[in-house]
Amino acid sequence: MRKPYPKDVRDRATRLVLETRDQYKTEFEAIRSIGAKLDVGAETLRKWVRQAEVDGGLRSGTTTEESSAMKALKRENAELKRANEILRAAASFFAAELNRPHTRS
Repeated sequence: MRKPYPKDVRDRATRLVLETRDQYKTEFEAIRSIGAKLDVGAETLRKWVRQAEVDGGLRSGTTTEESSAMKALKRENAELKRANEILRAAASFFAAELNRPHTRS
């Protein structure tokens, strides 16, 4: 698995495609050309460009910020579910203790 690209490479490649795509016959030709110059795969760069368009309001979809917030909420939800399971188990344990007959010595 390849190491993630640095943010500056990602930003530069995306900006270059967005600024120069009108100089190529097709957008994908621009992506291939710029990707080759910066040693970034064409499909990877295409996804970066699409996400940049979403983030910039040029295309509909889930922004990077919304996606991050959703991931954080999913993590929090999973943690709350685990905490609830622990609390249910503890409540069940203590309820069983209360129902046992107690003998005094």
